[in-house]
Amino acid sequence: MKADFAALAYLISGILFILALRGLSSPASSRAGNRNGMVGMAIAAATTMWVANVVDMLTWGMIIAGVAIGGGVGAIIARRIAMTAMPQLVAAFHSLVGLAAVLVAGAALYSPQAYGIGFEGAIRMQSLIEMSLGVAIGAITFAGSLIAFAKLNGNMSGAPILLPARHVLNLVIFAAIVGLMVYFAMYQPVWSFWAIAILAFVFGITLIIPIGGADMPVVISMLNSYSGWAAAGIGFTLENSALIITGALVGSSGAILSYIMCKGMNRSFVSVILGGFGGETASASSGTEARPVKQGSADDVAVMLAYAQRVVVVPGYGLAVAQAQHEVRQLADLLEQKGVNVAYAIHPVAGRMPGHMNVLLAEANVPYDQLKEMDEINPEFPQTDVALVIGANDVTNPAARDDKTSPIYGMPILDVDRAKTCLFVKRSLGSGYAGIDNTLFYKDGTMMLLGDAKKMTEDINKAIAH
Repeated sequence: MKADFAALAYLISGILFILALRGLSSPASSRAGNRNGMVGMAIAAATTMWVANVVDMLTWGMIIAGVAIGGGVGAIIARRIAMTAMPQLVAAFHSLVGLAAVLVAGAALYSPQAYGIGFEGAIRMQSLIEMSLGVAIGAITFAGSLIAFAKLNGNMSGAPILLPARHVLNLVIFAAIVGLMVYFAMYQPVWSFWAIAILAFVFGITLIIPIGGADMPVVISMLNSYSGWAAAGIGFTLENSALIITGALVGSSGAILSYIMCKGMNRSFVSVILGGFGGETASASSGTEARPVKQGSADDVAVMLAYAQRVVVVPGYGLAVAQAQHEVRQLADLLEQKGVNVAYAIHPVAGRMPGHMNVLLAEANVPYDQLKEMDEINPEFPQTDVALVIGANDVTNPAARDDKTSPIYGMPILDVDRAKTCLFVKRSLGSGYAGIDNTLFYKDGTMMLLGDAKKMTEDINKAIAH
């Protein structure tokens, strides 16, 4: 009877997790999605403790203390974290999932009877395979996420770090990991388990370190997938159906998202893994500053915007860095009061993580119906009076569409150059993550507004209001 109730509770949790993922697919339903996920996790955690039949107070005290410490730290981080730091926070959390998989697998190795997978050190073959997969994927996720965090947080250069013969090195490490997994499953030596963990940790570093800033959105979703598969592997070891379901959902959704991101950048998943493309430290092409550009002021822009009929705002990472989302929302409100139709064009890889711009604009309470995906908004640019680009560089570069010699040729972009006028707010004429000069800067219909996005938008708002 107890097992039947537990299975039912885990099934309910799984359904709630599926509803959570469905809810997170749209900004309008994201809050409900988060609530479904939290309720599902609460049910799963409570059911697991009930099934474990915890009775002694010491164990309960340790569980409650762990939940209080972890929940308290998580609550503080969630309240204090800036939206610009969200990508590195996600990477850091992925690393914790990977580390948890390694530690749980290690605990199962040393106390198999506590997990019901063996007795007196003898562990069944199936569990050994599951443990080796869990520790390998977990260690790769842990190390890779740390590197991604360091690159995103500025502790390490965002440019690709290309190791000598890195492909051969990765192939040798991967083969060694597979060989050790087979050896561990057959003979169960403890040293081989930790050798798998160490080699997988190194593999996570060598796999992520050559990947540049331009591919970082894909890396984040890829690590998300890894963390899910690590959890699923440990779920099989623990014979916990909720963990298996959750891990499989996260793993598969992360893999699908990685594919979507690659498609949005016209990059193959293999080419991303091989690395070597894009770095935020890349400098603009030689002679960029010497090329003539049309520059304007806040007063010039205010007049153009106020007399426009349709304005499309294109947010990018520059908006996130300047924390200008509230000022942009205020600008939209001012324009709408003057009868201007305002929409926001969202590129799938704008920013440093999937959905970065959606979350940023949601923080400023931008109406969901004004957020337009790339395929929806691109046909509307020829009928748009003003495209206001704020910090979005590579995703608006016409070279990706028109120049077959460009390294980013074929990457889908927002066709802002087809609007009647393009206003581009940016700190300088420097290149973006991909290190490619943006030809949009020098087109006749483009006016550059060089400066901090927040300060520039505030000045525009003041000019419109007066």
